[in-house]
Amino acid sequence: MSLFNLFGRKAKEQPSQERERADDVEELEIYSGMRVEVTTFEGNLLFVAKLLNLHGKEAELHQYSETELSQTEEPLHVRIRGYSDHTRKAVYMEGIITPTPKHIWNVEELTVTQIGNDRAFFRLDTNLDATAAMFSGLNMGEKPCKLLNISVGGGCISSEYRYHAGDKFLLKVKLMEDRPESVMFCQVLRVIEKGDRKFEYGCQFLELTEEDQEKIIQNIFAVQRQQRGAF
Repeated sequence: MSLFNLFGRKAKEQPSQERERADDVEELEIYSGMRVEVTTFEGNLLFVAKLLNLHGKEAELHQYSETELSQTEEPLHVRIRGYSDHTRKAVYMEGIITPTPKHIWNVEELTVTQIGNDRAFFRLDTNLDATAAMFSGLNMGEKPCKLLNISVGGGCISSEYRYHAGDKFLLKVKLMEDRPESVMFCQVLRVIEKGDRKFEYGCQFLELTEEDQEKIIQNIFAVQRQQRGAF
C-alpha cells in the first residue's frame, strides 16, 4: 500500500472521529432526569418538564402540571433549555415535540445548540412582601424583605439588612393570596449594594425535594397567569 493511500484513509476517517467526539459531548451534557423549560423560538415559555428516556436524538418530556399550553396534535419545533449537574452550566437544545396522553411529549431530532454559564430556568419578576429568618449572627430572627424574582432554583430579594455571600436563611413568602405560604431554605450567592442603605441578594434554594420543586413551578405558573390576566 502506498503512503498516499495511507494518508488518504486517515484524512477520510478524521471527520467521522470528530463527529463521534461531538456526540460524546452531547451525551455528557444531556441526561435523563434533567429538568428543562420548553419555549417557542420567540422566547414564550410553554411548559416546564423533566427530560426522561433519552436515547440518542429521541427522548420524552414529562410536563409538570398547571401549565397554560393546550394539547395539540401538531408537532412543534421548540427550544429546550436545561441545566447540567455535571458541568454546572445551562444547556440549550432544539427538538421536534409531539404530544401524547398524560402530559407526555415525544421529542425527536434533539440537538445541543449551545452551552452557557447563564441562568438555567425561567425567572418570574415579582414584588412580594417576605421575611428572611437567620438562626445566628447579628441579623438573627425574622427580618422583612421583598422577593423581587423567583425561579425553580432560587430568587432575588431586597432588604435593608446586611447579609454576606454564604449566609443561609429561611425565606418565607406567600406567592398567591389563596395559597399556603412557601418556605425555602436559601444561601446568598451574590450581594449587590444599592443606595439608601438597601441591598439586593441573589439566592440559591437548598435541600429542595422533588415535591418542593414542583410546588414552586406550579406557583410560578399560577402567578404568571394572574399577572397576564391583570392586563
